[in-house]
Amino acid sequence: MAIATRTVTTTWDGTLEAGTGTFGDSSSGALDGQQVTWGSRTVAPEGKTSPEELLAAAHSSCFSMALALTLGSHDAPPQRLEISSEVVFEEADGKPTITTSKITVRAKIDGIDGDKFSAIVDEAAALCPVSRLFAGANITVDAQLV
Repeated sequence: MAIATRTVTTTWDGTLEAGTGTFGDSSSGALDGQQVTWGSRTVAPEGKTSPEELLAAAHSSCFSMALALTLGSHDAPPQRLEISSEVVFEEADGKPTITTSKITVRAKIDGIDGDKFSAIVDEAAALCPVSRLFAGANITVDAQLV
């Protein structure tokens, strides 16, 4: 049984280079009206998003939740987690490909040493559903206590 199901519809008008995609019917309504273009994906965002930016948002937010949960289960609740994801879109084998998601973690946590923190980060990486979705991708995590 599904824990949650979310949807969004993209309506694309025009060619790839000159066209625009618009999100609508998103489950939360938060994405409705947001636009995506080839230019926002490959040249400059100009206030529009891209699949890579949306994937980065999904990965950083999911990893944040997985790490907060895992830290809590080890009696090491975080004071603050700052987690970013850098998703790379490049040519691979002659095809445009999303090749990498690099997670960067900066964490403020009292009473935890670096070795325990690293083990907990690895556990969270294995727990994060978006990381598991990207399992065939090159996902790296750079985690530091601050």
